[in-house]
Amino acid sequence: MRRWIKVSVAAAMVLGVAGYAAEPSVQDWMLAGSACGGALPRDVVERLTPDGAHLESEESRRTEALGSYECVLSVGGDEVRDSRLLEMEAHTRRDDRDRELFSAFPQDGFSAQYPLPGGLPGFVDQYGGIDLLLPCPGLGEDDEGRRAELLVRTWMGRDTLSGVPGAAYRAVVALANSASDELGCEGEPLAEYEGDAVPPRPGDEPRTVPVARAKGTTCAWAAGAGLPDSGGWRLAAGMNDAAPTGRCTLRGPAAGTGSGSDSVLTFVAWYGDWSNRLVFEDSAGGFRSMTATARCDGQAANFALGGSGDVPGVGAADRRRMLKRFAQDQVDRRDCSDLRFRF
Repeated sequence: MRRWIKVSVAAAMVLGVAGYAAEPSVQDWMLAGSACGGALPRDVVERLTPDGAHLESEESRRTEALGSYECVLSVGGDEVRDSRLLEMEAHTRRDDRDRELFSAFPQDGFSAQYPLPGGLPGFVDQYGGIDLLLPCPGLGEDDEGRRAELLVRTWMGRDTLSGVPGAAYRAVVALANSASDELGCEGEPLAEYEGDAVPPRPGDEPRTVPVARAKGTTCAWAAGAGLPDSGGWRLAAGMNDAAPTGRCTLRGPAAGTGSGSDSVLTFVAWYGDWSNRLVFEDSAGGFRSMTATARCDGQAANFALGGSGDVPGVGAADRRRMLKRFAQDQVDRRDCSDLRFRF
């Protein structure tokens, strides 16, 4: 990876040589330091920048009346397919937050999602966006008594080197803290990410473990779920106790002779009043079956079971029992109340 020339803006001005300031390495260094209000560590930007590419522009915009803030850092180069290095949008208005969350979970809400590392309060959505939901104590409560929150969504470009250990998540945390400051949230800043995790790409298959080893995961309840002994059931644990959503996915034997697809049982949790829409059926005038609801931190939480229609050895009573185990585990983890089921 090429190295950037580190100079100060003052030094460049003293030199007074326009050609020097236009050198790509100098421009990289200067843009990296000014992008997104100066929030991004320069070394992180350098690690995310594709080899052979250079930073071309940065743009930040805050609309205080709308409670929104956004920034884009762009790159250029002969081999660059996507001029976007990274892009961030942040929203504090409830309608805007709800709209963005709905876009990540269209239809019945079982869209792909991945947990974030290190207890970060968010998730990676099906499009590869990294979404964080933070409290905004400085903005008080809305007309219905719900605390203000900040939703921060960040996307990496196709060419961005997001696979460099830890770099993408360091950038996301820095952007979230900056957006919180810009929009007056006055919340406790997120600690700088120090791990080496990399975000998954859309379509990546989550890591699985045998269900017998579920006790060491965030879906520990599955170890005693009572699945059929034979069949080699495996678990993909996609829960994060700080996130507004998560899932536990159980994969078992194919349903029926000659079937080419595994059996799948997916247990999903969504936290916040925004999620009521995901379990409501307009045509039936009520809520979907095989769902549950609770009150968590003053807002609704919703839980649902989906997956294969026919699972060998797992009948309707088994599904109800497992949904109860899943929802109760979530309620216990988050100190929720008023758990109710819809079968």
